[in-house]
Parts: sequence; C-alpha cells; structure tokens
Amino acid sequence: MEFTAQQIAGLLNGQIEGDATATVTKLSKIEEGETGSISFLANPKYTQYIYTTKASLVIVNKDLVLTAPVSATLIRVDSAETAFAKLLEMYNQIKLNKTGISKLAFISESAKVGENIYAGEFAVIGDNVKIGNNVKIYPQVFIGDNAVIGDNTTLFAGVKIYSETQIGKNCIIHSGTVIGSDGFRFNPQNDNQKIPQIGNVIIEDDVEIGANCAIDRATLGSTILRKGVKFDNLVHIAHNVEIGENSYLAAANVIAGSTKIGKNCMFSGQVGIVGHVEIADNTIITAQSGISKSITKKGEVLMGSPAFEASKYRKTYVHFRNLDALVQKVNQLEKDKGK
Repeated sequence: MEFTAQQIAGLLNGQIEGDATATVTKLSKIEEGETGSISFLANPKYTQYIYTTKASLVIVNKDLVLTAPVSATLIRVDSAETAFAKLLEMYNQIKLNKTGISKLAFISESAKVGENIYAGEFAVIGDNVKIGNNVKIYPQVFIGDNAVIGDNTTLFAGVKIYSETQIGKNCIIHSGTVIGSDGFRFNPQNDNQKIPQIGNVIIEDDVEIGANCAIDRATLGSTILRKGVKFDNLVHIAHNVEIGENSYLAAANVIAGSTKIGKNCMFSGQVGIVGHVEIADNTIITAQSGISKSITKKGEVLMGSPAFEASKYRKTYVHFRNLDALVQKVNQLEKDKGK
C-alpha cells in the first residue's frame, strides 16, 4: 500500500518538513533507507545517517537540530521511537488482516465459529471447539476437541492445540508451538508405566508465545499462563506449572512440574527451575541461572547455578577466577614452610 507524508503525519500527529506529497510503500532502517521507504531517527548514534539516507520519509524528534541539508522529507513528532512503533503496529495489522475460510480447511460440524475468522489451508478444527470473533488460524494449525479460542487471537502456521485447551482473548501464538501435550510423568516403581495426563492448559488474555514452545497439560487440574505473560522462542513449561501475570521468559527457559511463578517476573535466556518450588513476584533471574529452591523475597535479582543474590554472585565470581592463583600461593607457602 502507498501512503503520503501528509497521511502519515496525520496518523502520528506530526509536523511535515519537506514535500507533503512524498509517498512511501515500505519501511526501512535509516542507514539502509531507499527511495519509497520510511524510516526513523531516535538514537543519537545514528544521527549521521539523516544526511545520507535515501529514505523518502524520516520520522524524527521535534527537537532535532540539523547541521546540514537533508534530502528526505521529515515528520517531526514528540517521540520518534514511539511514533515509529505505532506505525509498525498499524503496518502489521494491515499485513496480517486475513479473512475467509479456505476450501481446504476442515471444521467439525459440532464446532462453533465466531464472526470474521480466517482459517488457512489444511487447518483442522475438532469436535465441540469454540472459536471467538476475529480469530486468525493460519495454515496447518490443529485445534483439538473441546478447545476454546478467544476473540482476536492469532495462531500462526503449524501451531498444535491439544484437546481441552482454553486460550483467552488477544493472544498470539507463533509457529511450531505445541500446547497441551502430555506432562512427563512415569512410574519408576512399576516399569516406568506412563501416568495418564488428564488435565488441561489454560492461557488467559493478552498472552504471546514465541515459536517452538512446548506447554504441557496438567496431570490433574490445569497448567496456567496468567494474563499478559510473554514467552520468547523455545520455552518449555511442564505439567501443573503456573506463570503469574505479566511475567516475561526469554528463550530456552525450562520450568519443571508444579512450580509457581509470581507476577511481573523477568527471566533471561536458558534459565532452569526445578519442580515444586515457588518464585516470588518481581523476581529477576539472569541468563543460564539454575533455581533449586523457592524464592520467597519479592524483587530479588538472582544469578548463577545454583543461583543466589546477583551482587554477591559477582563478588564471589571474582574470587573464583583467582582461585588457581590462590591455590598456587598456598602450595608455595606450604613448600616454604616445610624447608
């Protein structure tokens, strides 16, 4: 689609400096700008590119002071970063605004489907499934029997939703993610007999789950992701785990069974947490940390494996790096003492 500087300035409540009729059809980085694209400048480190970019439009802060002529038309706003983020969101909505049901999709006669949905090729919707309004189901998505999908939720290509799963409104689930597969439970006292997993997964509103995640169904009851939870790619959540509201988990997090995560927690990449523990609200855990016991104090920052308070860990690590030199000194002292 094509937009003029005048149209974009109107959407962003910005002021035009240059050709109001200049048109754009795509987005670009300012250092990689080309004719017909729109970019933005927010970080001062990139100011040099405002004078060389070939982008047709550039969104800048109102207080930007130019020291040389620029060829691009400028749109001045209070915050270039915020304005460009708004533009990206609008662009994404237009790009992903798919509707209609493919002739190659299968929808069970007992399923209840809302208005204005999209179902792509080879999507499968099972018996007694309930689909809300404005739901987007991309090609090769599978939704098992008795599942519930809330309004305005998007399931990208290849997502697999097992039976009984409940997903709220305004959720986004990226390709390759599996929700509701069996929890990992076997009985070693009886030839590793599989323990049936008859619970489900509940995902509340406004949750986003990255690509290739796995969220296991509960043994009994529910595995729960509360409102506003955000996952990066490759996150594994085991049976009966509960993730509190607005918690963020980066790539390759692994949470073992029956663990309870509080609200507003932030875990960096490759964090591992053992089962049957509780993590207090507002906990921050740094990358590659291992949690082996409950964290009861709210707002702690943890590091290491096993993890403990981050500032203490950093001080301890200094000594660890010097450990070899200290051992050599001790050995030398013992030798000198024996002479």
